[in-house]
Amino acid sequence: MPTFAEPLTRLMDALKSLPGVGAKSAQRMAFHVLKAPRGEVEALSKALLEVKDHLSLCTTCFNIAESRTCPICDDSGRDRGVICVVEEPGNVAVIERAGGFRGLYHVLHGALSPIHGVGPEQLRVDELLARLKDGSVREVIIATNPTVDGETTSTHLTSLIKPLGVEVSRIAMGLPVGADIDYVDEVTVSKALDGRRRM
Repeated sequence: MPTFAEPLTRLMDALKSLPGVGAKSAQRMAFHVLKAPRGEVEALSKALLEVKDHLSLCTTCFNIAESRTCPICDDSGRDRGVICVVEEPGNVAVIERAGGFRGLYHVLHGALSPIHGVGPEQLRVDELLARLKDGSVREVIIATNPTVDGETTSTHLTSLIKPLGVEVSRIAMGLPVGADIDYVDEVTVSKALDGRRRM
């Protein structure tokens, strides 16, 4: 096991705490920082601090925001009658990049996972239900991940939303564009068949 100078070891340990970063990746990044010009490192440091100092959660949808509400909630051109429910703020960015959706969002900040001790009280479920109380929302699109936790969350939300008289839909799941059916697993094919639409 190589021994590094203490500041470099501390940097590697800090980098390893990031999701998806293992020991080798942390070491590569730490050495990159060591070799990089001071200005580049200062810019990185400033960007990290700005994220902590200037960003918070939108008080309406709980997406990332620079002020009380995010730009999507502030956009008067969005369809306020449709809310797309997602697990994480990064999901909003993916849907926005895809284009086409012009409604609002609600970010749960996770998914129900009894095995990991995540119940409805750890998510932004109550806040979602509060948004539906005034009757202005006609549809909730549940766009949680196609995992066991995502499906559990979807089922739970549906059971809470339907009694409010709001239409609930689930994003379609199935074959990705460009996929070869020969190489797709059975569950994905089954979901694709279930989610078929008329031509």
